[in-house]
Amino acid sequence: MKKVIVFGGGTGLSCLLSGLKLFPVEVTTVITVSDNGSSTGVLKQEFDIPAVGDVGKVLLSMANVDDDLVRLLRYRFHREGSSLDNHPVRNILLTALIDLKGSLTEATRYMCGLLNIRGNVLPLTEEKVELVGKSATGAEEFFGEESVSQNVRYISSLSYDHDIHVADAVKQGIAGSDLIIFSPGSLYTSILPHLISEEIVEAIRAARAPIMYVSNLVTQPGETDRYNVSDHLAVLNRYLKGRRVDLVVGNNAVIDPQVVDRYLTHENKTLVALDREAIARQGARVIEDDIFSIDEEGRIRHNALKTAFLIFSYLMEQ
Repeated sequence: MKKVIVFGGGTGLSCLLSGLKLFPVEVTTVITVSDNGSSTGVLKQEFDIPAVGDVGKVLLSMANVDDDLVRLLRYRFHREGSSLDNHPVRNILLTALIDLKGSLTEATRYMCGLLNIRGNVLPLTEEKVELVGKSATGAEEFFGEESVSQNVRYISSLSYDHDIHVADAVKQGIAGSDLIIFSPGSLYTSILPHLISEEIVEAIRAARAPIMYVSNLVTQPGETDRYNVSDHLAVLNRYLKGRRVDLVVGNNAVIDPQVVDRYLTHENKTLVALDREAIARQGARVIEDDIFSIDEEGRIRHNALKTAFLIFSYLMEQ
């Protein structure tokens, strides 16, 4: 069975994994733990733990259990004035399991068994970390993921608030993989946090597996305004320090202009154009198809099944 390792965080990663779990592929997922917003940020500060929010989302996207259990774990309390207000059950459960099991890795391993998950789910690090963005002169620092996301235009470099240690299981997953994947998601706050770890970059440089980027469908205001696919690629290549992305999965279908206009008007988001020639100049092969879908709320999302099928088809070619 082919092995893939997927790096990311947030909704884009969860969507991709919900498709990959349908194919005979052994998946190791590595998740950022630097989020500091919403329920995750509160629990992180109060209990002095890594961010659990993206880990919980990924676990549910890979779950193979009945829908009622998934709905229970997704349930978010809404009671103004309550200490539980805005906390989803999955975050509270993971926080309790860290205390019981001794680490987020062990808590995640237990949840994988509970949810009948095939493959491995690993946090990038066991440490409580904060993302830090620095201006070109070093005179300004933007502390925390939320601040970084809002001030990317002023930031020239990313780091953590302290040096982190990456688990051996993550490095072993990179070395043993047949394909290294960077998922869709926030470029500067979900993907690059992996690549500011020297241990991760060194492991990827030493790996024989090709690198694939599953492109975002729309831009993120403040982070990737006016970015095409090649712009995302250039940023990833810069942080890979000597390696380059070999493959890009992109959407080539036309999206309803009314949906696109609504995104621009209400969310200030535009489509990420698949600029094939600029991608080719960076040495990457394009794998393209109609891989978008519109969900019940009118949001543009990756079609999880079609996207995963393209990845699986590439693996079967090799």
